[in-house]
Amino acid sequence: MAKVRIKTSEGDIVVRLYDETPLHRDNMLKLAKEGYYDGTLFHRVIKDFMIQGGDPDSKDAPAGKMLGTGGPDYTLPAEFVYPQLFHKRGALSAARLGDEVNPKRESSGSQFYIVWGKVYKPTELKQLEKQMAMQQEQTVFNQLVGEHREQIMDLRRNRDRAGLQALQDELVVETKAKCKEMGKPQFTPEQVEAYTTVGGTPFLDNQYTVFGEVESGLDVVEKIQNCQTQRGDRPKTDISMNVEVIE
Repeated sequence: MAKVRIKTSEGDIVVRLYDETPLHRDNMLKLAKEGYYDGTLFHRVIKDFMIQGGDPDSKDAPAGKMLGTGGPDYTLPAEFVYPQLFHKRGALSAARLGDEVNPKRESSGSQFYIVWGKVYKPTELKQLEKQMAMQQEQTVFNQLVGEHREQIMDLRRNRDRAGLQALQDELVVETKAKCKEMGKPQFTPEQVEAYTTVGGTPFLDNQYTVFGEVESGLDVVEKIQNCQTQRGDRPKTDISMNVEVIE
């Protein structure tokens, strides 16, 4: 079982890395052994949400410098192990670029975040499930549109409105059939228990790779997420880290 210690100016955080996400586990261990993270900052901190670090450009970064785009010259394939691994409070997850430029949801080679989030009411989770179902439909529909792009462009060039409408109706029917086959997104009893008692960020589930969890030092995460921030969500007082492998 692999573990790392994130030594910060606010205290130490011990994180267990999941064996179920070997690419992310091995990558963090490699970078930690190389000293890649040493001297980097928690450059993006949002109260009741998460703390993010791992940008090499944050080392000795002058005040006011915008951070968050740095990393090694590679990304990691997504390793979603859902719903087993989810965004409960204390989860370690990989940061990434947005879907519009990163449809495969590949992870940053070095940047990560630790979840804080909030405690949810059961009714709020039910509402989230409805939103997830709508999002699932939109994602499937967009994929189908992508598969029919050439046909759509031809219909547009020919100004065939009736043909476009017929194709749209056809894709809507296909979307609903595919979503029915996939099943409605639903939180597991374990997720419901965690999100309604401990807290977390359920709206990020199955979108970002979760690859570890805090074993000790959650009080340090709380302290950091409560710090005062400035433009770009950067803490007013720099919070630096060193990361070492301990197991």
